[in-house]
Amino acid sequence: MQESSDHSTSNSNSNSDSDSIGASAGRLAWADHPMPELIRLGWPIIVSMLSASVMTLVDTLMVSRLGSYALAGVGLGGIINFIVICFPIGLLGGVKILISQSVGAGQRDSVQAYLGSGIWLAIVMAALATPIALTVAIMLPVLSATEAAGDASKTYLSILAIGALPRLVQIAIEQSRFAIGDSQSPMRVNLFANIANVVLNYLFIFVLDLGVAGAGYGTLAAGVLGCLAMCWVQLDDGMGLRSATRHHAGGVWRLGLPSGIQFALEMGSFATMVIMLNHLSELDGAANQIAIQVLHFGFLPCMAIGEAATVLAGQAIGARRRDLIRAITRAALVPTIAYAGLAMIVFIVFGSTIVRGFTADPELLSLGTRLLYVAAAFQVADGINIVCRSILRGTGDVRFCAWAGIVLSWMMTPPLTWLFAYHYGLGAEGGWIGLCLDIFLTTGVFWFRLRATRWHKAADASMAELARERTTLSLGAELRTSAQLQEPIL
Repeated sequence: MQESSDHSTSNSNSNSDSDSIGASAGRLAWADHPMPELIRLGWPIIVSMLSASVMTLVDTLMVSRLGSYALAGVGLGGIINFIVICFPIGLLGGVKILISQSVGAGQRDSVQAYLGSGIWLAIVMAALATPIALTVAIMLPVLSATEAAGDASKTYLSILAIGALPRLVQIAIEQSRFAIGDSQSPMRVNLFANIANVVLNYLFIFVLDLGVAGAGYGTLAAGVLGCLAMCWVQLDDGMGLRSATRHHAGGVWRLGLPSGIQFALEMGSFATMVIMLNHLSELDGAANQIAIQVLHFGFLPCMAIGEAATVLAGQAIGARRRDLIRAITRAALVPTIAYAGLAMIVFIVFGSTIVRGFTADPELLSLGTRLLYVAAAFQVADGINIVCRSILRGTGDVRFCAWAGIVLSWMMTPPLTWLFAYHYGLGAEGGWIGLCLDIFLTTGVFWFRLRATRWHKAADASMAELARERTTLSLGAELRTSAQLQEPIL
């Protein structure tokens, strides 16, 4: 693939997206009214994330037809695969923060350099993640309640592990598109990939009769198609591979490392709960998998709003408009609380009906419904938690988010799962009660951090780094101009 010039002309869609952001430091087009910009950025991310939820939901419904062993196995294998690439995903979040801050500061020359650095880091991380996932897959049968469920999880994870490279490259490009204000291109790509996933899963699972392996092959093929489509979208603007420097890669690493560690360890905490519940019985593992798939519809739209809030917070810091953070927080919390409240009502009123779409087993139906009742209790708190974390990351306060998230998740979820699920014999329901208490405590910590002024220090450090980079870019431009003036005229 031949890379376009770093200063190549963007297509009309990305031009319109970028123009609305505000071209230079201190001048943000949305500063007086952040809500419309938040909605403009957020709704395509919501569609994209919900389409991904529909994809995993359809996969779960298809796999559930194979039996509870397949449902529990695919659930465990899928979560372990996600955990393995959690660190790279969190690391690549630094691309979005740095590019959004650069856009707010009017330093658009840095966009390609940070994107290229993110892609190179994605390639390196995939080279490390794939063998790790393949190694972990061998051990999964030991962690499952039955031999059949263990074999299913091993098969599924072994296939998904190969898809780390296209998945991470796609994420790196998506982070860049979000940061410049283009959330519609990633949305279209994800819709395409998700439709392909449904078709391919049906083909491999049922038509070719490959069972659990077919679910893995379908998801892998759809991931490759999604990556190719995202690269095609980005090609006109340039991939930035030649613009990447050690300085820019170091910036992505520095800002993304705490989030990567946090993401990986928090998901590790959640995975520990999943493994503990899968080890109890196939019933607990299957009910947990159903509840997780349904829960996606509760928290992913909130995450999408959080993604948009991260971009706006980053642009505000880049523009040296720290005063806008409170307005961004209010704008993000209104739709988040409204949606989370709606999800809470749906889980309570229609919980049994939703679970009945997955299974006719009366025991599984009863347990799955009770898990949704527990999930309803923490919907609003979880939405607030997501928004507060996202805005803090956008300001550059990534280290606090990382350490607080890691400590609280490991202090709460696994110990409380053991206490309620094992000691008091509540099974999967007990694990989810522990998760609920974890979310309430974490929400309080991040809310008070954002309301206080302690994140200002991290924001000031981000602004100082942008000022240093602006000076470096200006000096480089002056040196190039001087060299050109001194060239002899032939």
